[in-house]
Amino acid sequence: MPPPLGEAIEAALGQAVREGARVSGGDLNDAWKVELENGSAAFVKTAEDAQPGGYRAEADGLGWLSEPGAIAVPQMLAVTDPDDPEEAGPRLLALGWIEEGSLDGAGEEELGRGLAGIHGAGAPSFGGGAPLRLGPLSIPNEPADSWAEFYAERRIRPLARDADARGALPEGCMQALDRVCERIEDLAGPEEPTARLHGDLWSGNVLAGRDGRPHLIDPAAYGGHREVDLAMLRLFGGPSQRCFAAYEETTPLADGHEARVPLWQLFPLLVHAVLFGGGYGSSVARIAARLG
Repeated sequence: MPPPLGEAIEAALGQAVREGARVSGGDLNDAWKVELENGSAAFVKTAEDAQPGGYRAEADGLGWLSEPGAIAVPQMLAVTDPDDPEEAGPRLLALGWIEEGSLDGAGEEELGRGLAGIHGAGAPSFGGGAPLRLGPLSIPNEPADSWAEFYAERRIRPLARDADARGALPEGCMQALDRVCERIEDLAGPEEPTARLHGDLWSGNVLAGRDGRPHLIDPAAYGGHREVDLAMLRLFGGPSQRCFAAYEETTPLADGHEARVPLWQLFPLLVHAVLFGGGYGSSVARIAARLG
């Protein structure tokens, strides 16, 4: 471990680092398992080009999701994330270490019930004020009067413009997405209370502990429509139907929710089209042509 990072961790946690080993932490962060002098372990993420406020937003999101007590999140240990981009020293987020296991059937059911509990805890508005951070992207997040307006104007349109500017969308896709936005009031289904969302809920952000119980990590939390979290969880190899059945046993979804899944999946697919290009733009185009 580089000495400046070790010193920053010790200053943040108030105890000596005995050992540090690199672990997987995604594409944008360097991640470490850190053994501390008191015998405990921490997960620490840092990045040389970390944007001011990013780790603070993640820490705040974890705290917000933990408030209902519905699903475990990692223990918050420390965050060093000054507002001044010129301030010396590495930015970092330190969380309690979770020994990883696998999500069994009981864990999937607990995940479904827990998500229902978090969503049901609500949020003050659709959105959250500060821009939503997803990797290197900063996405508009100002509150709107309705979910349909928010989804069209803060999610689909800005991401579509960005993806199109990068050449990531096939010909005619922008026009189809415009038609989707024009129809959004009809497509979005019945109005629902504002839900407390994880915001980046793909299966990789559900971590099973050694006991098989789920933990939520890496949120991009905001107030929105609960079906959006569930649609993203189904997009990239998510849990089995036991999870979704347990959710509906706790809090039934509105009629037509299955038909709305592709609409809500436009958001993460557009994010991936912006970041990675490739086939994600084609997936966006297929959904937009069907809905628009």
